[in-house]
Amino acid sequence: MCWLRCPGMPGAERTVTIVHLADPERIPVVIASAQTLERDEFVTPVDLMARVSEAALAQVPALRDRINRLTVVDIMTATGPAPATELVSRLGLSDDLPREVTTVGGNTPQWLVSRAASQIASGELAATLIVGAEAIRSSRARRAQGLDKELGDQSLPQDHVVGDDQPGSGPAEMAIALMAPIHVYPLIEVAHAHRLGRNTTAQRAAIGQMFSPFTEVAAKNPQAWFPEARTADELATVTPDNRLVCDPYTKRMTAFLGSDQAAALVVCSLAEATRAGVADRAVFVWAGAEANDVRAITARTDLGRSPAIGAARRALVAAASAAAGRNVGMDDLARMDIYSCFPSAVQLACEALGIAIDDPRGLTVTGGLPYFGGPGNNYTTHGIATLTDLLREDGGDALGMATGLGWYVTKHALGIYGTTPPPHGFHRGDTSADQAAIDASAAEVALEVAGPEVAQVVSATVWRDNDGSAAGAPVIARLADGRQMALAPADETVLAAMGARDVCTLVGTTVEVQAGSPRYRLGDG
Repeated sequence: MCWLRCPGMPGAERTVTIVHLADPERIPVVIASAQTLERDEFVTPVDLMARVSEAALAQVPALRDRINRLTVVDIMTATGPAPATELVSRLGLSDDLPREVTTVGGNTPQWLVSRAASQIASGELAATLIVGAEAIRSSRARRAQGLDKELGDQSLPQDHVVGDDQPGSGPAEMAIALMAPIHVYPLIEVAHAHRLGRNTTAQRAAIGQMFSPFTEVAAKNPQAWFPEARTADELATVTPDNRLVCDPYTKRMTAFLGSDQAAALVVCSLAEATRAGVADRAVFVWAGAEANDVRAITARTDLGRSPAIGAARRALVAAASAAAGRNVGMDDLARMDIYSCFPSAVQLACEALGIAIDDPRGLTVTGGLPYFGGPGNNYTTHGIATLTDLLREDGGDALGMATGLGWYVTKHALGIYGTTPPPHGFHRGDTSADQAAIDASAAEVALEVAGPEVAQVVSATVWRDNDGSAAGAPVIARLADGRQMALAPADETVLAAMGARDVCTLVGTTVEVQAGSPRYRLGDG
């Protein structure tokens, strides 16, 4: 029998009878988490990481000198070559402490937790600190005042890098400068909306309905950058303060990258937590799974779906069921945080996970990237920190899930957490067979055609200047032979015409691909 006190419920105790409990040295737990934001002072990412790491370690003081590894999530804000090394020094940790930084991807925090859990389960690791931060507000404010960038210690050698470093875009996207997430995600949105039979107005209204509850969560979250509830109409209606950014998205529907925010997690074995006298804080890592969609969006045969999230869900459910010794499914989750950089990310995830958009449990515990804030690649650390804090408060026998996403609905990581230990220990889902099938499904991509050819529109969008005029109009189109292309307007007249069209109703119509370059003119139907 294992006795634990739930810190979120003073005086409350939860007594759990464990059957076939794994060795406590090999049971991974999230034992501490902390978050911070800065609205006033100028700070650097290392400043914020030091602040939030100290807050997390203060929750488990006896673990401070037992940390085996420190990992920094990739930072977008300008930093030196070795932010992890700088942080180790700031925290006064051992100079010999292994440290690393990750590659790009909002999936990396959940991947890091699952990796740590796997290594704890195999006896390779005892305790680790995972931390990340962005200081984009400070960076912009410094620039506005004519101050130099804070570039950290440039004399240090580069930190060790871990993670998937494959590029998010292929040659076709690069050829037409289709790389900014705000330009890519609307293409995914439009393909999804067309399949549902919606025009742009209807899709924008549906997004408003979906995201309004996110704002209500943010309004109650002291760590949220925009703690203000908004109605569906306020999100969906185009106004001078809520301009069109990229059809069909208004400004309030997109991730906010201008915050100063940081989050940290301490993950360790239950045995380490017990020796440190903090086992009553344990939130158990039950299961994790990862999968990738086809890398280049132009090569995806169905831009409006995510086979990889579906594969990760199946593997996650199988892993959690094996950990529990019983069937575990999405209906067993008490809380969820679905990665929400853009509306299409949420919609594709919910469809692949088998979760309704209006699920009464809610789709976010933070408020989501447009309202909580989107601190670069580190948002999911905040999601996991908030989720595990809430699970501690819930007590009982509760499960929660966090999801992370990288690039353009490309890289996915899912994790299930519980307030009680899984009887058969942590399990990692296997997606290898599904991954091979996903990779093999990629369509052939053409960079140009020899002569003018007709192609069918797979998706289209228009990105807008501040005055609402069309600034770009990329199209993904399929040639008669099945090859797919990323196309840009042939000239300003095409761009202007696209600016007046309903992009959701363009799907299925035809364009004329120009010879020798990835450019198009509008067709007749």
